Amino acid sequence: MGLRDDLERYREVGEQRREDLSEFIQYGDLGQSLPDQIHVPIKIVDLPEFEYDQRDRGGVGQGDPDVGDPVGDPQPQPGDDGDEDGDPGDEGGEHGYYEMDPEEFAEELDDELGLDLEPKGKEVIEEVEGDFTDVTKTGPDSTLDFERMFKEGLKRKLSMDFDPDYVREAMGVEDWGPDEVFEWARTNNLTVSKHWIEENYADLDDDATAKWSSIDEMEANVTPTPTAQKIREQGIRHVPFRREDERYRYPEIVEEREKNVVVVNIRDVSGSMREKKRELVERTFTPLDWYLTGKYDNAEFVYIAHDAEAWRVEREDFFGIRSGGGTKISSAYELAAEILETEYPWSEWNRYVFAAGDSENSRNDTEENVIPLMNEVPANLHAYVETQPDGKAINATHAEEVEKHLGEEDNVAVGYVNGPGDVTDAIYEILSTEES
Repeated sequence: MGLRDDLERYREVGEQRREDLSEFIQYGDLGQSLPDQIHVPIKIVDLPEFEYDQRDRGGVGQGDPDVGDPVGDPQPQPGDDGDEDGDPGDEGGEHGYYEMDPEEFAEELDDELGLDLEPKGKEVIEEVEGDFTDVTKTGPDSTLDFERMFKEGLKRKLSMDFDPDYVREAMGVEDWGPDEVFEWARTNNLTVSKHWIEENYADLDDDATAKWSSIDEMEANVTPTPTAQKIREQGIRHVPFRREDERYRYPEIVEEREKNVVVVNIRDVSGSMREKKRELVERTFTPLDWYLTGKYDNAEFVYIAHDAEAWRVEREDFFGIRSGGGTKISSAYELAAEILETEYPWSEWNRYVFAAGDSENSRNDTEENVIPLMNEVPANLHAYVETQPDGKAINATHAEEVEKHLGEEDNVAVGYVNGPGDVTDAIYEILSTEES
């Protein structure tokens, strides 16, 4: 193995050192990425190279050691004369990132979690002509399906064709006339007309009409020529086309549907949502946003923060907001319903409504308000993610209530995240519910 092979091997090892996708989602720095550029850290592998040691003042060579001019004393190097470790550096280490777009991220996450989510096309953006797969009995000459017409005519020729010499031999049976020959031909599925037999029989002399003593003798001595063999030997002079054989091709009309998705991210920003809880929300929602961006043609996002009231925010503010107020989760669903109704009609948009918090909610709000709203707002998927890193609080019952009332619904998912290690399980729970 040469140096070039070694170099290529080291490069391959470096690429394989990219951080595992699940590990990146659970523990990596998601903030280094952009909505359309995901940066997954890789561990740098130094490539082997020759390096000159300036402290080595000896060596092996050829020639006269007294010839040549000195070029000066060697310069002090780190580690010489007591400086064993050298001066500390002030430059940062080298860090590398594997950059992927949301499409690649979605594909890899499907493989990682064993998912296969198929996006749904909603809005019809255009109708286009597909393949010429359909036929009709009328149409312009330019669309005539000549190949089909030829096949139909050829099948008719093969079914109607017969060996005229073989039929003439039957006319040579003693005491037979045109009627007997015609009856024999019909019995043997020879599609010959009686008129043709009568014309050809009239052309025979007396000796020819007494050639065979019986039809059995004739059949034992004469073998008919198959139609396929005649075509191979003589070709086809005529194919009997008929009007009913004509078919005209026309294209199938295909509706091109754009796969639009709107993702509504809802987050509890009340006083109980401390830093660890907020981080778990971000660690769960961010990969979901990347995934759905990669799956759909057009993805838009709505961010709603709430305490006892709800308001719409920009993404860059969404994960950092903290309020000192109480909690009323239904206020966020009321705002989400209003936004979806006016901006993202269900007939044109796929909808995902993701909410997260510590499951604390004002008394009876979940059962009396949130559950009915989740039932009323059409969506591909409603999901709630409970984040409780320090143990479950006594009044943190929202996730359990949602699961109790809507757990059997095929468009509702509930995930529990107590730490970073639970994030991919929660993502799988959400996306596998949509997949099914």
